[in-house]
This record gives sequence, structure tokens and C-alpha cells, in this order.
Amino acid sequence: MRIAEPRIAATTTKVELAGLTGEKLDLPSEEFDAALSTWTLCTIPDVGAALEEIRRVLQPGGTFHFVEHGRAPDVSVARWQARIEPPWKHLAGGCHVTREISELVERAGFRIDKIETYYISGEKVFGYTFEGVATKF
Repeated sequence: MRIAEPRIAATTTKVELAGLTGEKLDLPSEEFDAALSTWTLCTIPDVGAALEEIRRVLQPGGTFHFVEHGRAPDVSVARWQARIEPPWKHLAGGCHVTREISELVERAGFRIDKIETYYISGEKVFGYTFEGVATKF
């Protein structure tokens, strides 16, 4: 929040602190029509609980937009991701590079309406990306 405060002060958009980790959002149930997560699901310790909280605060038919990195489909890259993840988590604030984002989103009770997957530039082991929109049903 210390880093975000100057940006929050400079915007006219209403910003409210509703939780720091995502596993417990101090927000009312079924209040919002959309939620956004960018490059965070890899780091949240209990990603299932965080996705359940996002689903809880969304209205029926609400959309969850996400851009996240995770497990690559290429066997050799996925093997390297599994090898590097234990030390990487300690170096990168708990970042998991082996999470299958699409499966996690669906398991939390969302229907994926749109998904694009691709490698961003740089090391493939860190860059397999899931970009999508899912609906609470």
C-alpha cells in the first residue's frame, strides 16, 4: 500500500483497501459486476480461497478478468518450472510458476468464456501467460 498510495492519491477513481492477501476480502457478497487480477494468483498462498472470495463478491453473471502466468504446456518447460519453483518462491515473494490458472479458475466455480495463452518475451520458464475472462454462474 505504501507504494500504491501516491498513485491512488493521483487518480479520480475510487480505491478501497479490501484485504491484502486475497483469501479474505472485506467486501459484501454479490456486490460487484466485475473483478480483475493481474499477475497475483501466482503469489497468493491459498489461491483457491482467493478465487472463492472473488466469486463470492461478484454478482451472478459477474465477470472475472485475469492475466496470470503459470504452468506451461511444453513438457520440457514445465519440467524446468517444477525444478526452479522451490528456490524461486523464496526469491520472488512466494511466486508459483507451476499453477494451472485455467483449471484453478474453473474449479472455483467460474465458466471460462475467453482464454488466450502465450509466452511473453524472456525466459519461457517464467513467461507462460493465461489471459482470460470468466463468468460466475
